[in-house]
Amino acid sequence: SLLMKRKLFLYNFKNLRWAKGRRETYLCYVVKRRDSATSCSLDFGYLRNKMGCHVEVLFLRYISAWDLDPGRCYRITWFTSWSPCYDCARHVADFLRAYPNLTTARLYFCEDRKAEPEGLRRLHRAGAQIAIMTFKDYFYCWNTFVENREKTFKAWEGLHENSVHLSRKLRRILLPLYEVDDLRDAFKTLGL
Repeated sequence: SLLMKRKLFLYNFKNLRWAKGRRETYLCYVVKRRDSATSCSLDFGYLRNKMGCHVEVLFLRYISAWDLDPGRCYRITWFTSWSPCYDCARHVADFLRAYPNLTTARLYFCEDRKAEPEGLRRLHRAGAQIAIMTFKDYFYCWNTFVENREKTFKAWEGLHENSVHLSRKLRRILLPLYEVDDLRDAFKTLGL
């Protein structure tokens, strides 16, 4: 099935601050081609890690087989249950450099001790627009990628608060290091 089961989506994408027991990464994607002012959806679906291969690499292998036209503009939107590791972030950044007409609309970051901030910064420098999923994003994913049987998406307790917390954390990670140092000095000066 192209659509993810409801329980699978809710278990893996729930933005808990400490999401224990989640050992897989899921990636929901939409690929569009831009033709002047309009866009045409080419594909959508979801993937998960398989046999030791991270989902980001699986997706890059999948889309590389498409033989994309370098003269056309493409847009890929990802919603991932975990942030990419450093190596996967490097592969995605290299892919974005190889296809300059390709833009990535959104990647999902979730707090994880193994999440590597430098990989996220590398992706950001390569042009990926990285953001935390909000209610609006969950609603979109629910209606696009989930076998929901016409049930409306219901926010869980803490969804908004956890999105705000993770957004602040991501913003700190993506700030240039000199700005982080400047902010630390400013807080010291203010006695905070």
